[in-house]
Amino acid sequence: MSHVIDFVNVSTAGLESSPVAEALAGLRANEARYFANKYKVAYSTVPAAEKPELVAWLERILREERGLEFASPLLEVADIEVEDEKAGTIRWPEFYFRSGLVVNVLWTVADGGKRAVGFKLAQGMEVPDELAAAGFKFARQKSKLAGEIRGSFFVIKGDY
Repeated sequence: MSHVIDFVNVSTAGLESSPVAEALAGLRANEARYFANKYKVAYSTVPAAEKPELVAWLERILREERGLEFASPLLEVADIEVEDEKAGTIRWPEFYFRSGLVVNVLWTVADGGKRAVGFKLAQGMEVPDELAAAGFKFARQKSKLAGEIRGSFFVIKGDY
């Protein structure tokens, strides 16, 4: 069952089992605000179990591109598609893990478009061992909704 994320009245619904639920909810609200302001799109999430094909797609990309597999369970998934004036159609799913990690895949549909995996860490969570061992470095960003967000990414080389 999907629910639209309200970035004015931040809720932990769907994220209650996370040890950093409040910060993760703020991060999710920050994402909702970004998509609402930039693309005029309502941001909604569903329990990860409702999108097994999308979860399998992410797992394949992470495994084949960087040998990554996260121990933390997935809680929610946002399956966003936007139209960008320059890039055309962009598929931009986001995955919320219990640990406080958010993984997104920016996938420009047109051949030769930008394709990358982004990682964001909710305030209060440590860098996951899987990312630390792979040498990822994280930039910091301030957010009114999410506090401090730490992020990193890698460019996707394959075709999935």
